[in-house]
Parts: sequence; C-alpha cells; structure tokens
Amino acid sequence: MLVYYREITVEWGESDPFGLVYFPRMLAWFNDAEHEFFAEAAYPVKQMVEEDRTAFVMGRVNFEFVGPAAYGERLVTRLELKDISRSTLTWDCSATKRADNSLVTTGTATRVYAEIQDNGELKAIQIPDKIRKLLGAPPYQPEG
Repeated sequence: MLVYYREITVEWGESDPFGLVYFPRMLAWFNDAEHEFFAEAAYPVKQMVEEDRTAFVMGRVNFEFVGPAAYGERLVTRLELKDISRSTLTWDCSATKRADNSLVTTGTATRVYAEIQDNGELKAIQIPDKIRKLLGAPPYQPEG
C-alpha cells in the first residue's frame, strides 16, 4: 500500500538540549505529513473540512521515542498505510535522521473518517472510494 516520505528540520523547542523529542511534536510531524500527502494528492484537508464536512480524526496513537534528534537536524518522516477498514485507516510511522538513517521515533496512528454534524459532533462514516484510490487501497467491500 501507500508509503509517503516527508523531510523536515527539527525546530527549536521540539526537543530538549539532549535531543529528547517532545511527544506532541512527534505526533505533529506525522499529522503534518498526512496533511501534506492529501494536499499533494489534490484533496487537501481544508477541502475535506470546509466543502465535504469530513475529516480524519485521531482515534489511537502509539509512538515510541527511540533516539535523539537535536535542533537543526534533518529527519525523514515515513507514513506507510498499514490497514484500512470501513471508516478507519492506520499508518505505520517512523522518523529517521537523514545523515545516518538512525531511528528517532516509530509508532502507529489510527485515524477515523468522520462527518462533521451540524451540531459540531463527529459521526464515523465510510471512507469514500475516491480517498481509497488516493491511498492505493481497493474499494470497500463489506464482509458477508
């Protein structure tokens, strides 16, 4: 299935002086990579939200700090579509140092495709085939 790479620079404040990356920043790196993927695939998240009233919302995240990344270092983030169901997708995520390919973080992120209701609540719905196609996944086939 789909694999997407994004190169980033560790910004000031994303890690401490010893290179320990702050957990929320790891999550943001992969969230930003996902948003960039959809923008490059001609279906930006802004369009999902504003026009289609849908969004991929965080369902479950599990990230692990593996090695240091200091201010100014170049990293390569990697998203690999691990699984896609009726209304969820799961990414395998990793970030490695560009200089030596050493692992900085690894984990998974499960996203739920949801429709934004008029009252602001979210309702999980089926991922449309047009998005499945962007992800390199087959159309949804209900079991049974």
